[in-house]
Amino acid sequence: MTADVTGTYLTLEDGRPAVRFTRIYDHPVERVWAFVTDPDELERWFPSRAEIELRPAGAVTFSGDPHLADSTGRVIAVDPPRHLSFEWSGDEVHFDLEPTDDGRTRFTLTNVLVAEDTAARNGAGWELCLAALDARARGEDHPGPHAGAEAPWKGLYEAYVAAGLPSGASVPGQD
Repeated sequence: MTADVTGTYLTLEDGRPAVRFTRIYDHPVERVWAFVTDPDELERWFPSRAEIELRPAGAVTFSGDPHLADSTGRVIAVDPPRHLSFEWSGDEVHFDLEPTDDGRTRFTLTNVLVAEDTAARNGAGWELCLAALDARARGEDHPGPHAGAEAPWKGLYEAYVAAGLPSGASVPGQD
């Protein structure tokens, strides 16, 4: 059985590769903003706990990912409660939030990739993270992106490879 994938691979206008995901959440934009900026909310779905200084060039401190060493990044841009982008392990992560006419929020995550061959790997990883965020937005418990052997990462990765996304990058915690 093939896993369903929701991310798209694209080349940005400046030529950089990226993967993008869009969701609609039944919450106002201010609540979804908390999902992407509050460290206690982030650690429930993001691969690492992220402490973010919400200002341009502010520090971002990443910790708690069992597969990566603690690290730091910097905020690229912030426009509360609509946009946040920051550097993370060479990549960029962009969150764009747009209120809909019915009081919900369109959430877009764009992962600008430092290397094209990370597309399938990162796509599969974001699927796991966003499944946890989707559950959180519904008020449900979820084991998060590091659910261990129960996490369907491998099937998602294979689905992204089958969909033609560039692959071949090493996989932290599996290589």
